[in-house]
Amino acid sequence: MEALGTTPGAARAAPGPGPRSWNAAAIVIALALVAPIAVVAANVFVPGGEAWAHLSATVLPDYALNSLLLVAMVAAGTSAVGVACAWLVTACEFPGRRVLEWALALPLAMPAYVIAYAYTDALQFAGPVQSALRAAFGWSAGDYWFPEVRSLGGAGAMFVAVLYPYVYLLARSAFLDQSPSLAEAGRTLGLPAWRAFLRVNLPLARPAIAAGAALACMETLADFGTVSYFGVQTFTTGIFRAWLSMGEPVSAAKLSVILLAFVAALLAAERLARRRARFHDAPSSRKRVRVPLSGGAAAAALATCLAPLAIGFAIPAAILARLAWGGGDEQFGERFALLAANSFTVSAITAAIAVALAVVMAYGARISRGRLAAGVNRLALLGYAVPGAVIAIGVLIPAAKLDNLLGDAAASLFGVSTGLLLTGSLAALVYAYLIRFLAVALQSVEAGLSRITPAMEDAARSLGLGPAATLARVHLPMMRSSLVTAALLVFVDVMKELPATFVMRPFNFDTLAVQAYNLAADERLAEASTASLAIVAVGLVPLVIAARRMVRPERPPGQPG
Repeated sequence: MEALGTTPGAARAAPGPGPRSWNAAAIVIALALVAPIAVVAANVFVPGGEAWAHLSATVLPDYALNSLLLVAMVAAGTSAVGVACAWLVTACEFPGRRVLEWALALPLAMPAYVIAYAYTDALQFAGPVQSALRAAFGWSAGDYWFPEVRSLGGAGAMFVAVLYPYVYLLARSAFLDQSPSLAEAGRTLGLPAWRAFLRVNLPLARPAIAAGAALACMETLADFGTVSYFGVQTFTTGIFRAWLSMGEPVSAAKLSVILLAFVAALLAAERLARRRARFHDAPSSRKRVRVPLSGGAAAAALATCLAPLAIGFAIPAAILARLAWGGGDEQFGERFALLAANSFTVSAITAAIAVALAVVMAYGARISRGRLAAGVNRLALLGYAVPGAVIAIGVLIPAAKLDNLLGDAAASLFGVSTGLLLTGSLAALVYAYLIRFLAVALQSVEAGLSRITPAMEDAARSLGLGPAATLARVHLPMMRSSLVTAALLVFVDVMKELPATFVMRPFNFDTLAVQAYNLAADERLAEASTASLAIVAVGLVPLVIAARRMVRPERPPGQPG
């Protein structure tokens, strides 16, 4: 007998896995991603000895202070730049807006360590900028002040220049999904446009902005190339120094745990700031109307959007092109086609798997509404702030043990040698990438899900749809832009990743990042510029395609895009 007040479809059990199955899948995925980090962190319980005592007494305070200052600068800078550009291209109409709407994502293709090399070459004492100033004004050394690019402030500026698209892409997606009637309601109450933005649109976009800023901060904490080249002592440089230079894995593990505590505090602060607030709004069928700008206002909007694009992409690309034209790598040719193909392959595979896993984890936590799934999802985010080399060791230790067990079993049972099946394999490398970059996809997917009202799920259940059917027919179409953003961010991040690739790549499987690193480490910057430009060029192809795809025709907010 059917339940009273229900439709015939709703009375039948919906096929497919239920909420418990989704919850279990999310937990299993999260635990699998956290396991290698736990392998490394377990060393924290081993006595540190004299090396750890020396580090904690001498350089640990500097590591903490510099890391905190960098995070503060990057959070403030990326939020300000990303939100300003996202709002201008979403709410205003001015010359060049359609191009800037997708071009503002281009700095994502520029690795932070590459932009650091480029600006150091241009701004150092013997570089073209200071040389031109001395020639123009007749100055000598000591006659003028010039900002030192290789400094803490310089490192913060480099990170903001290449990481602001995290906030821009997520904030723009959030602004597009907001109903135009919200801001109009604020203006009918006497609020000017800028105050309506601050009091209505900005608070509604806070989950997306916070997610983008958190990703930028975690990327900053995990960076090694930029801070090492600029001589800024952070937790990451300390980990590499303790591990590779001092041969102290226990001290490196202890520093890694402190770094994880920094990230956990960052994520907890973002969650605490939201508390129980809800950020979805009611769908609207009204078409968005942008405010037309002209004269000085249009010029100011154009300059605001052009400045970060020039600093984060156009200028360093021009510097690298000049270096490559003047020297460049003599081996450029067939080998670079292979390196580009290798980089593209691992990036595409990782991006596809990361988005699929992120959907399962985020949706499982949403429909189960349990603290366990949400908690392990938060743990999975910590991998983004762990240096790639640390993750690589965490993967290699159990992989080597499993290879030995399989080899011994094959030898005893079949009398054959299996060799190393997992260690140094492409699967192990992709696994390390997922640990490192799944946070990028998960943050983007969660931000997209948070803007979908739970009433959609209630309506789907009333029609007899199970969780899987609801996800496929309701949620995924509505959050398509968030999924594209997630895949884009993961792809470009893997393309630029260096430490884990350097340690875990299969035999004779080099990438563009490894080639650029090998040359730059030998101070052959002109030759490294060729590989660096190749990284940017290969990353630009999917970046431009995906960014232009996100610039879709206007649709009513809340409708599938």
